[in-house]
Amino acid sequence: MSQPPTRRHLLRLAAGTAAAAPLLHATPAAARTASTASTTSTASTAMPLAGTPAHVPSTAAPAAVPATWSVHPFPLDQVTLGDGVFRRKRDLMLDYARAYPADRILAVFRANAGLDTRGARPPGGWETADGNLRGHYGGHFLTLVSQAYADTREAALKTKLDQLVAALGECQQALAEHGSPKPSHPGYLAAYPETQFILLESYTTYPTIWAPYYTCHKIMRGLLDAYTLAGNAQALAIASKMGDWVHSRLGRLPKAQLERMWSIYIAGEYGGMNEVLADLHALTGRAEHLAAARCFDNTALLDACAGDRDILEGRHANQHIPQFTGYVRLFDHTGDEKYAAAARNFWHMVAGPRTYSLGGTGQGEMFRARNAIAATLGDNNAETCATYNMLKLSRQLFFHEPDPAYMDHYERGLTNHILASRRDAASTVSPEVTYFVGMGPGVVREYDNTGTCCGGTGMENHTKYQDSVYFRSADGNAVYVNLHLASTLRLPERGLVIEQASNYPAEGVRTLTFREGGGTLDLKLRVPSWATAGFTVAVNGVRQQGQAVPGSYLTLSRNWRRGDRVTVSAPYRLRVERALDDPTVQSLFHGPLLLVARSRETAFRQFSFYRDFTLRGDLADAVRPEGRPQHFTTHGLTLAPFHIADDAAYHAYFRRTEPVVVFGTTDSGVANRARGDGLTFLDVLWEQAPFATSARFVDAVRALADVWLSEGLFARSERDRVAAAAGVANLRR
Repeated sequence: MSQPPTRRHLLRLAAGTAAAAPLLHATPAAARTASTASTTSTASTAMPLAGTPAHVPSTAAPAAVPATWSVHPFPLDQVTLGDGVFRRKRDLMLDYARAYPADRILAVFRANAGLDTRGARPPGGWETADGNLRGHYGGHFLTLVSQAYADTREAALKTKLDQLVAALGECQQALAEHGSPKPSHPGYLAAYPETQFILLESYTTYPTIWAPYYTCHKIMRGLLDAYTLAGNAQALAIASKMGDWVHSRLGRLPKAQLERMWSIYIAGEYGGMNEVLADLHALTGRAEHLAAARCFDNTALLDACAGDRDILEGRHANQHIPQFTGYVRLFDHTGDEKYAAAARNFWHMVAGPRTYSLGGTGQGEMFRARNAIAATLGDNNAETCATYNMLKLSRQLFFHEPDPAYMDHYERGLTNHILASRRDAASTVSPEVTYFVGMGPGVVREYDNTGTCCGGTGMENHTKYQDSVYFRSADGNAVYVNLHLASTLRLPERGLVIEQASNYPAEGVRTLTFREGGGTLDLKLRVPSWATAGFTVAVNGVRQQGQAVPGSYLTLSRNWRRGDRVTVSAPYRLRVERALDDPTVQSLFHGPLLLVARSRETAFRQFSFYRDFTLRGDLADAVRPEGRPQHFTTHGLTLAPFHIADDAAYHAYFRRTEPVVVFGTTDSGVANRARGDGLTFLDVLWEQAPFATSARFVDAVRALADVWLSEGLFARSERDRVAAAAGVANLRR
């Protein structure tokens, strides 16, 4: 299909008719040394809803971390979110988790098992009584409540979670005993009969069936999260039986049949089945569960990515991203370097060449051509599920090799897409999250998404913000500070409590204070790639001399004591990012924050900046503060941080127009021509700024004009006019 229908499109139709490198070179881990290690399993923390954060002993039951990891995450209950926008967004989703009725989530499962639905209606969207994806939303809801409980230790949330798990256990047992039709194995659990799985084995296509193993993954993932985050042993028992059922179905099928199944658009989508089965194997030690995980090798794409051959164009983005997180986990268990290489190469095929400025990927759920950014801007970019899964993959790769590029990508997606994906309004009947996030001119975000895939991952996104703020080295002698979210980290094995005070994503100084404990420890501070205006660090008021290179980690090694304070200053700077396929199409950032122009026009707004530049060559001369924090004005428009999630029309990209070489009010009359890479004369000139004096500025103009002349981009007379204009221009400092 050249333009296959998206599930989002079909949902809208239904709504109209329905009623109401060195990376990963470690040796394989033993079966029992792996961790569940999903982002949902290592993300929240203990904190009452008001007052001072208080640590509550964990009831989680995670397995050991893989021996392949050089960096380890912290469990959710060891990191507490502090006050700020992330916590406020999280609280909105906590209210939804508390209020949404468990019986509505369970209705489709009970109906399929022939049990009393207690009069409850399914949630809606794709989660309907006859929907072909029903059951997936319930799996996400399990993860939501598990994370919410790990974050708050609220007894009512634990009660709700236990109720959900117990009811699913009853459904699994009822299906095994008197299912109609009776499943092929007593471990079967779903919200529809086994028919979809049987049909997939004969290559039935979408939309006759909808991704049956995708729904299976969501249910199993939610159950494992209920076990690892909340210690519900029954959840592990149910998931283990499901794993046995998966092996009983797939373990007997020829490899060629499996590969054909996984190549089918949507119908063959299986989410992260390979990941969840590998995680299940880590907890049970059962060889059948690892064998079942390997049944999900999507060999054609796996081999291509392992060989660094980019064949992603035209493939469904979120159908394939989670497969690669599964391959990382399979490497942990098998040591097969093909899995590692494929995941690493795939990440690089997406994270740069197919990523929009907000950190998301895809158009209409599909991967488009490599570097096709400007050419694909519209109202259906950046499926939120895809960003959720790219962040999972980024942190899994970081565990094996702590490359700061993974955390740069993580920060971009978390701050500009995930944080922006939850409407800034309370709701206990809808998750109020985005599906697509358009990047075209004049688009508007749409929220709600009850029952959809992005509604499901959206519930999870906002209750695990702190899962990657801190990591630790495998030997426990270093702590990575990856993100500047206000938070508190507890290391009970070392008697340490470290508090980070921060207004992130607002600009300001961040302070890390050792509230309890001390001892020798390396503190690794991430220097973001955007920190080009400086990155200074002081310990107890004394500035440190280490070199802070953007896109690296700065290590502080000392014997820490209670009360020690580390102050970090990373001033934000205005900057543009150019689309890879058209450098004139650009986004504007303030530090890590994507700024969007508020405008309902549906054509690109045209911005010119260079005529306002002074010798310092700073966009701040053309883009002025508006008065509110992180808000600016330019060309008569308001620029606002994208994470403010409202219904205003916006422009995430604009058209940069700098047609003539001008220096302030001095116009040379010479066209501002571009070289082969799309950068114009003025682009290259101002990349050399700041200029200490007017004389140095004139020298730089003359030297660059000579280059443009030698490359045939200026005639000699044009070169002379540009040099003359620079000589008479009176640019201030």
